[in-house]
Amino acid sequence: MPVQAIHAVHQPQPAGVTAALSYLADQAVLPVSYAYPPPPGQAWESAAYEARSCFIADARGEPGHALDDNGFLLADAPTAVRDFGDEGEIVSAYYAEAVELALLATGGTHAYVFDHLVRRREADRAALSFGRKAPGGLPAANGRIHNDYTEQSGRRRLALLLRDSDLLPFVQHFSIINIWRSINGPVQDTPLAVCDARSVRPEELVRGEVRYPKRTGEIYQLRHAGHHRWSYFSRMDRHEALLFKQYDSRTQGVARFTPHAAFDLPQIPPGAPLRQSIELRCLVVHA
Repeated sequence: MPVQAIHAVHQPQPAGVTAALSYLADQAVLPVSYAYPPPPGQAWESAAYEARSCFIADARGEPGHALDDNGFLLADAPTAVRDFGDEGEIVSAYYAEAVELALLATGGTHAYVFDHLVRRREADRAALSFGRKAPGGLPAANGRIHNDYTEQSGRRRLALLLRDSDLLPFVQHFSIINIWRSINGPVQDTPLAVCDARSVRPEELVRGEVRYPKRTGEIYQLRHAGHHRWSYFSRMDRHEALLFKQYDSRTQGVARFTPHAAFDLPQIPPGAPLRQSIELRCLVVHA
């Protein structure tokens, strides 16, 4: 009997890029980062970080995403804000848009925006780090993989926001959503990568501190694991918003933490505009 040739079936490769992401080094314990010049003798960051080459899928070519499953989704959400350099317009107009978007995406009953931050990539596209504010300028892109809240700091945020509210006793569960948007046209240089929450194990999240002049925040940083699944949305534009979950009070069956970080695209087009973005945090209550 003649031997028949066996032809390999070539599966189409998913769209995406391979790029460096900044993970916390394995030996780090309680990493501390300063958001202002540290006291004499203290380093800006107490921990070491290691750049890992990762495949980051272009999620535009993937099926639909969900906040409770993947921990993130992309929304077509045009904004009426004309000038994101105007703090007053952000608070008066953009906060209301964010509340509406967060409620629509989560099915929540109440939503509260409690802070925002406008970032701009450095003109020299310096090596990504913690994204501190440049002297006389805006905060830079944050290239350290992190999640904005921990188990403890997430619960504290609810207590801070609703401590004087009659709603507090009726809260069934709540979440904290980050809403990220490009404000300078399609992102061509330093997009945001998000890690599928289902691919992150609790023991890989490391509690750390971010120290500010008048307070200390608590975040999770991330140790490397080969099973992490990273995604980004190519050429995100001003009419789009990336929503990703930073905390969920439910402990079973839903995405709770979505690590994320800025990264440099392997090939930045000559003359590409510097990435400028706004991120906004919103607490959503189900009551």
